[in-house]
Amino acid sequence: MLDALSQRDEVPGSVTVFDPSPHLWRGRAYQPDAATLRVNAPPEDMTVRDGDPEHFTHWLQARRVVLGKGSDHLDPLSRIVFPPRALYGDYLEQCARSALSRLAARGARIALVREAVVGLARRDGALLARTGDGGAHVLDRAVLCVGTGKPADPHGLEGSAGFIADPYPVVQQLAGIGRSDRVVVVGSGLTAVDVALTLAAAGHTGGVALASRHGILPGVRQRPVEYELRHFSAAHFRAMAARGGRLTLADAVALMHAELAAAGCDAEALAREISSCGREDPLVRLGRQTALVDSGDIGLRILQRAVPDAGPDVWPLLGESEKSQLLARHYRTVMSMCCPMPASSAATLLGQAERGLFEVVRGVEKIMPRSSGGFEVHSEEGLREADVVVNAVSPPVHRIPRGAAALVGSLEEQGLGVLHPRGGVRVARATSGLLREGEVDRQVYALGDLASGSLFFTFGVPSLVDRAVDIAEAVHRQSARSALGSADPVVV
Repeated sequence: MLDALSQRDEVPGSVTVFDPSPHLWRGRAYQPDAATLRVNAPPEDMTVRDGDPEHFTHWLQARRVVLGKGSDHLDPLSRIVFPPRALYGDYLEQCARSALSRLAARGARIALVREAVVGLARRDGALLARTGDGGAHVLDRAVLCVGTGKPADPHGLEGSAGFIADPYPVVQQLAGIGRSDRVVVVGSGLTAVDVALTLAAAGHTGGVALASRHGILPGVRQRPVEYELRHFSAAHFRAMAARGGRLTLADAVALMHAELAAAGCDAEALAREISSCGREDPLVRLGRQTALVDSGDIGLRILQRAVPDAGPDVWPLLGESEKSQLLARHYRTVMSMCCPMPASSAATLLGQAERGLFEVVRGVEKIMPRSSGGFEVHSEEGLREADVVVNAVSPPVHRIPRGAAALVGSLEEQGLGVLHPRGGVRVARATSGLLREGEVDRQVYALGDLASGSLFFTFGVPSLVDRAVDIAEAVHRQSARSALGSADPVVV
């Protein structure tokens, strides 16, 4: 958001950032942590600069020149660069500071408030933000960038000895696990994979089991290819929206078939890949996908690009029943295929499995602490015991972090926002402005998971960049029309 504001010709009158977190600009995912935790997307999908896919790559290259050769973080199987997430956090931090410096050099007043905003109200055409220390700040625009929450606790284990409620940062949270402890990780997504890889790198010998209801692991990212979407593109769906068009799942599938056909791909093979998710043995699937890293059929890669790129534009065109159907039947499949792990991570997990140190437990019903210590894991595969349970499930479905609950509650109380039944608050697709009774707010915007119910795919960096540009444009348009002159946006 800061970078998008700093790249425009128009300069805001001031920018105030409210952030109480110990590591500014990094969020939960990119704080200082173990080098085993890698980003899971190629550098061109991790840039914060709109229109400059090489921005992060150039930053990495400049860093290597300044600090010496070091590691290039190249995945030997897919030949993709996957830097440590903490290093990506360094990039985010530098980009944020550079953006603020550019804004300040061009006349914007910059303020950093190390407090959370706990309330937002409209007063005489302006916004009044209240912070936890009792402070009050008058603003013209507000952009809510509150990030993600901490994991849910589906088995009610908080407070139990041996239960790790949040694995991040892993260098601290996992440090107390004994080398021979039997570890069960709740969940089977990217966070669960992080835990398994960290323990493997530490030489853990007690075994690690990922335990979840469905046992669906992230897919394996294949070697990238150059391809431009022709049919299933954001531009196509935006044009549909401009004409007032609607879309069915059947329409979306037909467009994807057209995309695959134009690229000479095997649509039936991709359909089999999708339908087998959740049915095929997780480790068999992992091994098969790892063997396909260099596949000549680029159908899966087209899907992995199309869904994040066009997802926020497809979602508003679907009917409510079809949205519910997609979430109920296909959400985990979409997340698995479109948020894949690096091939080398998959290879490490397969190697651990061959040594009897890694497995995936499906059909988990309940995990309970034992009175004598440790835990019992009840699943359709039987009963097993664990010394340590690490919680790696996704944040709660409503996607409102605990630290932002007071702020979001105030939006409801003040009539500024409405909770979306599928997560976060209602926002308009075109501007990300808060939406209430069909009216789009021109002063308050939401970026990230807080817009999840309205936009579906909100957490990938390309999506964040696109929405930040939308918001920066909307802020400028409203500022140009406002008698206030230049706006004073606030990034929360």
